Amino acid sequence: MHDATDAGRPGRNGREPVERIDAVLFDIGGTVYDDERFVQALYRATCDLAGEIDETEFWDFYDAVRAGGLPIRPAFADRYVPGGDVALLHRQIVKHWAYPVEALYPDVQPVFAALARQYRLGVLSNSPPQVRDALHRDGLDLLFETILLGGIDTAEKPDARAFRDVLDRMDVTPAHAVYVGNRLDADVRGAGRVGLRTVWLLRGEAPPAPVLSQLAQADAVITSLTGLPLALARLENRAPPVAPRVRGVSTAALDITGQYRTRQRLAVVNAASVRIGSALDVTQTAQELVDVATEHFADFVAVDLIEDVLRGSALPPEPVSEPVLCRAAQGSVLEGCPESVVGPGQTIRYLRDSPMAHALAVGSPSRHWVDDQDIQRWLEQDPRYARAIRQCGTHSLIMTPLMARGTLLGLAQYLRHRAPDAFDADDLLLAEEITARAALAIDNARRYALERDTSLALQRNLLPRHAPRQAAVEVASRYLPAGSTAGVGGDWFDVIPLSGARVALMVGDVVGQGIQASATMGRLRTAALTLADIDMPPDELLTHLDDVVLRLDREEAPQTGRPAAPEAEVAGATCLYAVYDPVSRGCTLARAGHLAPAIVYPDGRVDFPELPPGPPLGLGGLPFESAELRLPEGSLIALFTDGLVRSAGRDIDLGLQQLRQGLAGTAASPLEQTCDSLLRTLLPESPTDDVALLLARTHALDASQVATWDLEPDPAMVARARELTSHQLTAWHLDEEPFVTELVVSELVTNAIRYGRPPLQLRLIHDAGLICEVSDASSTAPHMRRARVYDEGGRGLLLVAQLTQRWGTRYTGTGKTIWAEQALGAAL
Repeated sequence: MHDATDAGRPGRNGREPVERIDAVLFDIGGTVYDDERFVQALYRATCDLAGEIDETEFWDFYDAVRAGGLPIRPAFADRYVPGGDVALLHRQIVKHWAYPVEALYPDVQPVFAALARQYRLGVLSNSPPQVRDALHRDGLDLLFETILLGGIDTAEKPDARAFRDVLDRMDVTPAHAVYVGNRLDADVRGAGRVGLRTVWLLRGEAPPAPVLSQLAQADAVITSLTGLPLALARLENRAPPVAPRVRGVSTAALDITGQYRTRQRLAVVNAASVRIGSALDVTQTAQELVDVATEHFADFVAVDLIEDVLRGSALPPEPVSEPVLCRAAQGSVLEGCPESVVGPGQTIRYLRDSPMAHALAVGSPSRHWVDDQDIQRWLEQDPRYARAIRQCGTHSLIMTPLMARGTLLGLAQYLRHRAPDAFDADDLLLAEEITARAALAIDNARRYALERDTSLALQRNLLPRHAPRQAAVEVASRYLPAGSTAGVGGDWFDVIPLSGARVALMVGDVVGQGIQASATMGRLRTAALTLADIDMPPDELLTHLDDVVLRLDREEAPQTGRPAAPEAEVAGATCLYAVYDPVSRGCTLARAGHLAPAIVYPDGRVDFPELPPGPPLGLGGLPFESAELRLPEGSLIALFTDGLVRSAGRDIDLGLQQLRQGLAGTAASPLEQTCDSLLRTLLPESPTDDVALLLARTHALDASQVATWDLEPDPAMVARARELTSHQLTAWHLDEEPFVTELVVSELVTNAIRYGRPPLQLRLIHDAGLICEVSDASSTAPHMRRARVYDEGGRGLLLVAQLTQRWGTRYTGTGKTIWAEQALGAAL
């Protein structure tokens, strides 16, 4: 039986035999390489874009399109793709089309080797460009003079221009060239219109099946490339090649089972190295190990971790003899994991005779068969596992401890029941390898979680937990740590009560992230509290903070001359410090490289005031300036760090504009609600930088709550001051306070007359407490000292300190003010 059919005889289609054949051109898809992969990719792409399609419907439509000579991609796009988008369908096909992979027909290489000695060979195909790499891989590219891939998606593929192009490249006329393809509707008809002789390769899988009238359209029809030399001989009207005589048969066999299994194991190890540890999350990493192992290695996998690992707690220095484990992840080739007796998140203690407990105790992996005597003894003691193993038909097990850096983290279990082969020694090594990789990733995630929790706890403990009691402003605050892997940063805020019913508002941001940034933030906040306690003006306070940062840099610098580690460097910080006085309704602000606050006025207007741009803390040598604002009562001051308005995908100007929109009309809104609304509106789901937000709504003291008198520098004015104080306390209905308050006023006025300079002034402020202030023009500060037995003075300030909550001195541009704050209703 000849491979060439009767349709290959010359003259069947009315064409005379060709004088000679110089070149033979080949299609690739379906001729040299199996193109069923394209049809599979087309089916998957169509399902992606139009939902699941019945395979019968798909093939019926495919056959109809092929039989009608229509272009395939446009036809399927018109029917299944919204809008008939051919380009979208093509992109989806490419995602699924791994072409070609070990798809070379076995009859190709011997035929090409024989033809190359007699004809010039070329490739003309609409197959993808990856075919060129496949030809090189299979050693065929050197046999072809021309390889032309790609073309226009028309009813005739390749189109006439492509045929002419490849003929020009080979310098061959159409009359002396033959085209071999497997598409009657495209290859044969298209090549015939250009004038080429055509040979249709009718392989068994090439749809649709032709009828006799269609076979006549080709000059020859073959069912295998081995019949091509005979078909070419008939087209040239010459004697067919003589078939060689068979003189002997030789058979050789090579067992590649071991090589195949080795490649499989290497594939599993490669998948584990790529897919396990993609995120610093303990549970996700455990699930990644389960997914990799159930896809390539075992039928059921479970990962049990010690409870401290899942909680992110520090592990004990010595391993526990019988640790409590928690199921972190599990997976199975069966629906619902019927092999498992515990669910994810449940704790479990293994019996001492179980293979799990044995693996945890010795710290090394082991493999078992269900028929082993020790396994049978364990199953007799644990009917839950016995029932699960019997129902699923489990025949072999591997237990592998999760060990990382000498620390036991948990246990990984591998079971087989669907795979007929039991685990062997190589499988045990493979399980140990992928478990070790997973254990290292889990330990990294555990250490990251522990460090992050430590940083976060340190950060929160260093921030104020409750706003101090004061009446100048109503405050609300939020601190949100970064959601990225970089760790917690050094953002902070503070509300500091000052003398004279004033309050200081501060927000800052230390450069860097992690524990070092949190510790630096704590040191700066402590220094700022100390400086604020001595009533430093905002610009002077920032100058001293700048010195603190420079001192920290010098302390962290190595003494040996070697460069410091990056985590030990203090690169600097930014800070904004504001002091609000409810008596004058004035707000004095200074900033060190920080963003200006937002002010929301009672009428709803939002403004970012222009403040002198001070340099960040840590540069040194540059001055800071302050600015003063007059705020109406009920104004809202919003202080924030740049994490609120700056992100990777958002410019800071856009963030400030969004903040302005979020604050508009919130002057009278509840502050807690405003905080939550701003964070929800301005921040992404997982912010990459810390955020500190402090909102303060201003209050003002009524004129009736403040009493001020000018005093003469005469000792007789002490009695007058006590008298004025007594009358004022009566007017304020503070009948229980006269004795203590008169004594405090007497001591402060006496000190001012004796040691100060005129003009002198006495001021009483009735707020949450009672504040007494005596001002003079001297800059000499009083100091409390221990008076001896026979000393006549030195006891005044001691009495003031004992009778009041706190006292102090603040300096002004014209002198100083000594103040004392007394809690109302306090017992003597």
